[in-house]
Amino acid sequence: MGLMRKVWVKKAKSFNEAQELDRNYYLKMSPEQRLEIIQLLRERYYKINKEAKDASRKGLRRIIRIIQ
Repeated sequence: MGLMRKVWVKKAKSFNEAQELDRNYYLKMSPEQRLEIIQLLRERYYKINKEAKDASRKGLRRIIRIIQ
C-alpha cells in the first residue's frame, strides 16, 4: 500500500477570494519554505522544458541595473 497524504481543499466563491486564500496560505509559511517551493517549481520546469537546459539551474538569478 502506498503513502497516503491528506489534502485540504478550500472552496472560494470568486477568483478574488481564491487569490486571497492563496496569499494567506503562503504568508503563513516561513521565507525558507517559500524559497523551497520556488526551487522545486524551477526544477520541475527545467525537467519538463528540455530547451531550457542551457539556463543556469543552480539558484535564483540576481540582476542589478544601474540607472543614471
